[in-house]
Amino acid sequence: MALNARALVAAKWLADAVKGDRVGPKLRVLDASWYLPKLKRNSRKEFKQRHIPGAAFFDIDECCDKTSPLDHMLPTERAFADYVGNLGVSSDTHVVVYDASDFGSFSSPRVWWMFRVFGHGSVSVLNGGLKNWVHEAHEVTAKYSKPEPAEFRATLNRTWVKTYEDVLDNLDSKQFQVVDARPAGRFRGTDPEPRDNTEPGHMPGSVSMPFTSFLAPSGLTLPREELEVLFRRAGVDLSRPLCVSCGSGVTSCHAALAAHQCGHPGVSVYDGGWSEWYTRAVPENIISDGRGKHV
Repeated sequence: MALNARALVAAKWLADAVKGDRVGPKLRVLDASWYLPKLKRNSRKEFKQRHIPGAAFFDIDECCDKTSPLDHMLPTERAFADYVGNLGVSSDTHVVVYDASDFGSFSSPRVWWMFRVFGHGSVSVLNGGLKNWVHEAHEVTAKYSKPEPAEFRATLNRTWVKTYEDVLDNLDSKQFQVVDARPAGRFRGTDPEPRDNTEPGHMPGSVSMPFTSFLAPSGLTLPREELEVLFRRAGVDLSRPLCVSCGSGVTSCHAALAAHQCGHPGVSVYDGGWSEWYTRAVPENIISDGRGKHV
């Protein structure tokens, strides 16, 4: 197993690796772009038109548990190993993930966390994503050559994955803190959810830390000192267990990445997120300032 990599790498570092022809079996670049359906952006089509040289496309809607009614839940160990192996990722590969979001990063922290939860510490997010890569005038291409398949061994760290039952029990036990990374309006219940048949609101006792709060306008992740201030102001104690949530387990991983940057590497993710909670929770466990299920 490759050693743990730093969680963020700079565009210049990756550009030097691309120019030095180091992208290959020991270094793989994955475009993990994904968008909410209502944005009507086709991430796979955009990848074919423009991506970082040597990158392959990681589809979170393909690498998932297809038996689940919920979107892009974690796949089995075998399915993850097969999927990333076919992208040329071995257990000794340093993986760098990015996405093409206008925010700088949106879905790539999810894939960073997926690798980590399956036991692969040698994974980094490209700081600022494709947005900053292009801003710094690094090369993009439409050329693609399929990587040679590799052997990847996956071992799921189940302590980093929370179920509905875990989060429900925690309402009483309060064994871990819960941070919700959705936009503040959705958390409060005043702005609509992007998914049909789901009203906004939040879980009792959860704390709002929108994923965008961890990013500078440039798309770069804020420095550690500023991230620590954000957690402190939100009332989150980074010395205690932490679980992160969002709509469906994607942007919650921004909070996991930010906590990791602050020295808290063992953050768990509520994979089902609000889309599951809203469906299953009793009305009193839907907290909302707007017209929600509880009204």
